[in-house]
Amino acid sequence: MFLLGTLVNGALIIIGTLIGRLLNRIPESMKTTVMYAIGLSVIVLGLQMGLKSENFLIVIISLVIGAVLGELMQLDEKLNQLGFWLEKKIGSLGIGSTGKGSISEGFVTATLIFVIGAMAIIGALDSGIRGDHDVLYTKGLIDGFTSIILTSTLGVGVIFSAIPVMLYQGLIALFATQIDRFIPQLLMDQFIVELTATGGVMIFAIGLNLTGLVKIKVANLLPAILVTAIIVAILYQYHQYF
Repeated sequence: MFLLGTLVNGALIIIGTLIGRLLNRIPESMKTTVMYAIGLSVIVLGLQMGLKSENFLIVIISLVIGAVLGELMQLDEKLNQLGFWLEKKIGSLGIGSTGKGSISEGFVTATLIFVIGAMAIIGALDSGIRGDHDVLYTKGLIDGFTSIILTSTLGVGVIFSAIPVMLYQGLIALFATQIDRFIPQLLMDQFIVELTATGGVMIFAIGLNLTGLVKIKVANLLPAILVTAIIVAILYQYHQYF
């Protein structure tokens, strides 16, 4: 079953959120310190990923073009609107949040953290191509523990991040069942390397947001992932013919 790893990943996010919900009585000072710790850890993770690029010019160009496209499409605003819509729906059901705007903030922040990164793509590819779910199992455990902390600080909105995570990884896994027929392994390896670096810069930005140092609209950078794929494919074809 090529979707098993994705389903387990989503389930662990939900379980982590429910556990984190039980820990909402943690003192505010402790939550703040923990959030700073998460932010700093995410910054280091993003830095490590960003440095893996073999051609950082690809990363820069992808992020610049991606930022322009993201701003034109107003992805950050739309993602936040979805979060606020969820917040209103949850409120109408009488389910409380841990603070004003926490459902929206939790949903957006958790979605970006769990979706951006090489593990989501590599894991989904392994599930689809080889039926190997180990990477997504590992990612699921990491996401589950992260959900506990995020929920205790940002609120129950984190639970809704399981939906885009499962859709995103599920589609990649489905696509991967046929990918080896028309995409060479060398091209896929190059794409994963540069995607890891591009995603790492976004992860770095999320870490900065979590520490409160800046407020970067990370969702508006998401088109950079697609731009990275296009640039890598163009360079691959160029080297093949020249």
